[in-house]
Amino acid sequence: MTSTTTLHIVAAVIVRDGRFLLVRKRGTMAFMQVGGKIEPGEDPAAALARECAEEIGLTVDAATARPLGRRHAVAANEPDHLVDAHVFAVDLPADFTPEARAELAELVWVDPADPVTAYPVAPLSQDLLAQTAVSGTLNA
Repeated sequence: MTSTTTLHIVAAVIVRDGRFLLVRKRGTMAFMQVGGKIEPGEDPAAALARECAEEIGLTVDAATARPLGRRHAVAANEPDHLVDAHVFAVDLPADFTPEARAELAELVWVDPADPVTAYPVAPLSQDLLAQTAVSGTLNA
């Protein structure tokens, strides 16, 4: 029997011109939301602000990030792991261009209405893209 570990993470939904920002970490294949693991005792909104700054250089006011609820999915890059994700909508200033920093290898903008066949996408991000493609929005 295989044991499963749950990773507690934050995930940022960042949209510009109807396209989602997805990132890929070095040494991995799957693209996913900006975000990462919540440190022990860390508030999810604070983790979101930390991860956005580290990964794409975006300063996020934790108080203005909009919670979209919690989602659960299979972890893309860690076998026998699930993710318990606090998902937040994050506004991207019009004059800000995200860049891949820290452990990121690259970033892409994905249209949720188009089939995502060019990039392997993490299960959590697949779910978020699919919900947006069907309903036009993400609900908590």
